[in-house]
Amino acid sequence: MKLSFSTSRASAVKSDAVVLFVFEDKESFDSQSARIAEEFPSAAPVFSSGDFKGKKDTGAVIYTDGAKSPRLILAGLGEQAKLTLERLRRAAAQASKRASSMKLGSLALHLPSIDAVPAAELAQAIAEGAVLSLYKFDKYISEENGKSASPITAMTLFSEDKQWLNDCKPGAELAFTIAQGVNLTRDLANSPSNEIYPESLAARAVSAGKEAGFKVTVFNKKKIESLKMNGLLGVNRGSVRPPAFIVMEYLKGPRGSNPIVLVGKGVTFDSGGISIKPSAGMGDMRMDRHGAATVIGTMYAIAKAGLKLNVVALVPATDNMPDGGAMVPGDVITYSNGLSVEVDNTDAEGRLILADALIYAKRYNPTAVVDLATLTGACVVALGHTTSGLMGNDRELKDRIKHSADYTSEYVCELPLYEEYEEMIKSDYADIKNSGGRAAGSITAGLFLQRFTDYPWAHLDIAGTGISPKETAYMPKGGTGVGVRLLCNMLMKWE
Repeated sequence: MKLSFSTSRASAVKSDAVVLFVFEDKESFDSQSARIAEEFPSAAPVFSSGDFKGKKDTGAVIYTDGAKSPRLILAGLGEQAKLTLERLRRAAAQASKRASSMKLGSLALHLPSIDAVPAAELAQAIAEGAVLSLYKFDKYISEENGKSASPITAMTLFSEDKQWLNDCKPGAELAFTIAQGVNLTRDLANSPSNEIYPESLAARAVSAGKEAGFKVTVFNKKKIESLKMNGLLGVNRGSVRPPAFIVMEYLKGPRGSNPIVLVGKGVTFDSGGISIKPSAGMGDMRMDRHGAATVIGTMYAIAKAGLKLNVVALVPATDNMPDGGAMVPGDVITYSNGLSVEVDNTDAEGRLILADALIYAKRYNPTAVVDLATLTGACVVALGHTTSGLMGNDRELKDRIKHSADYTSEYVCELPLYEEYEEMIKSDYADIKNSGGRAAGSITAGLFLQRFTDYPWAHLDIAGTGISPKETAYMPKGGTGVGVRLLCNMLMKWE
């Protein structure tokens, strides 16, 4: 999508539609509506009739007369005192979706000057909502069956104030860059498993690295065997496709500074293995690779943005299938660090492959490690599809994640890793087992991962937030791209 900026009044902007944001407070609404009706006389009836009052999550479309844009879209922001960046994102998303549903090709959004919101942050929120709301995974749908025939390909952000517009530009440009990473993540998560499997996921990472400017190294099965990544090899035993271990390095920070390491679960399809899942909804398990997709999308975005930081991302990739040679409950895996694990449930496979990546991360002497995984159904039960589970061993790192979660509205809730829960993953036959049962399932998964860390570490369980059962304001149904905006914000604010 092409992004442009314009210093002009709304009636002078040339586009298929112009978006104006309106508050519902009486004094503000009255003054805004009077100005709009003066500039666009055809808008007067929608105000005088009370059909549009500026309430949040409401909007109106008006056909203009004599303006350079034939349509005016009004987007309600609600009460000014309750304005948040998220409300701006959602209002912009609603307006952008309305324009898309009308098959428009271009859209212009006003950047209102609001004292309580810095220019760059305001522009970033509006641009994020507008762009991210347009995503659809429809590559396999023909136009006659619903594929968008006229997507929005050009977006203009405008203001009457040249200085305000200049102050807004960096935020809007950053939003467009991050949105590319989010939409890459969505594509990788939503693609069917006959398109994205370990080898093709690795190829897509290599392609992203070449385009954005980060190094990608892919370990094949022979290399994985030499590194004794026995969790990844064990889960892969039932598959006809070989595993891959993807190493992405973006080293643009100070020479010699230790990197931040991101780890993403890359189970490209999860049948559950021998502990097979019910058939209903199993197709969604192509999205069990969302953690991997998130870290690939994040690396793409920070490289495109030119972040001055050292960041490494690791993705263990395999599918989990119930072949005759597959791992079975009761098997014992011994990791390269000497820790033995009883496989109590082959459907608790994500933590088995993440353990190899967490061990590998140690060689970087990392400043911090953050892993992301669609790990447990228990997290969906506890937090639904709105909030990710957060666990970890370092208060400063968890606080950084919480701050960025609040800023981006990619919400997190911290779950405890009390030692009393460790009893649940004790094994009679090995050092630990990979499942503690239904109770506290997200916590025992976190405790399992913690056993493979000796550095500042945090874990994000995105089982609910990564796979959405319905479309929301700027999140699609299916793979949402969650985590990219949070991680980008955290990394950009690291220093």
